[in-house]
Amino acid sequence: MTAVILATACALVYGTADFYGGLATRRSRVLSVVSLSQIAGLALVVAMMPLLPGALSEGAITWGLGAGLAGAAGMVLFYRALATGVMSVVAPTTAVTSAALPVLFGLASGERPAVMALVGVVLALLSVLLVSRGGPAVEQRSSASSVVAALAAGAGFGGFFILLAQAPDGSGLWPLVGARIASISAVVLMAVVSRRTLKPGSGALGVIAVAGVLDMAANVLYLLAEQQGMLSLVAVLVSLYPASTLVLARYVLGERLHAVQVAGVAFALGAVALIAVA
Repeated sequence: MTAVILATACALVYGTADFYGGLATRRSRVLSVVSLSQIAGLALVVAMMPLLPGALSEGAITWGLGAGLAGAAGMVLFYRALATGVMSVVAPTTAVTSAALPVLFGLASGERPAVMALVGVVLALLSVLLVSRGGPAVEQRSSASSVVAALAAGAGFGGFFILLAQAPDGSGLWPLVGARIASISAVVLMAVVSRRTLKPGSGALGVIAVAGVLDMAANVLYLLAEQQGMLSLVAVLVSLYPASTLVLARYVLGERLHAVQVAGVAFALGAVALIAVA
């Protein structure tokens, strides 16, 4: 039950972070948003380390570095997709891809969730597919390139979840420190090579900082949830984050939610309930 609560909270925070990240990419370049948000996240995790201490080890840092590289690639692609596509389509497309990979990995690694939990997994994946379906107007405005970028971003995020879960037990937040060092280094290198500025747009720094802090808070919740439960279940619950993104997009940006998307949110709640009681 603890893992379910942590993973569900993680999904809510991830969805909110993605909403702020999407807003930031409309005011600043993608690399600027990613690099500065990652720095804000690193500051948060360093501040939290005394609260969640752990053993520094080669495995913790190595797996964290690998997760950070995968996550950085996913973040750049995701924010690029948000900047060129529709938030209420891009977010769920990325989510279902990022969930499928850890589920397959977990099952291949020998995890065997209860039957009711597996039903919840199927329902969760179905809910993400439902919330990703918009009306005709939405589909016309969503470019093929943004959908491809969203799929690739999902693969990056799925890799992040899988690699982070391989860190040794008792590592505390050290894997996230390694992940942030790797992601910040990769993004800064990309900016230098492409000769793009990391200076944020006017009035965007605060939004970027909020996105970074929320993203790291969600990462911490994920790490704690993964330590308490199966990767194949935790990752699926985390993948439900588009629900909060959709609600914010609806009430802040005025994006319309269709009946099938509302049904998807209801399915998501049902999936959480099934996994919780399994």
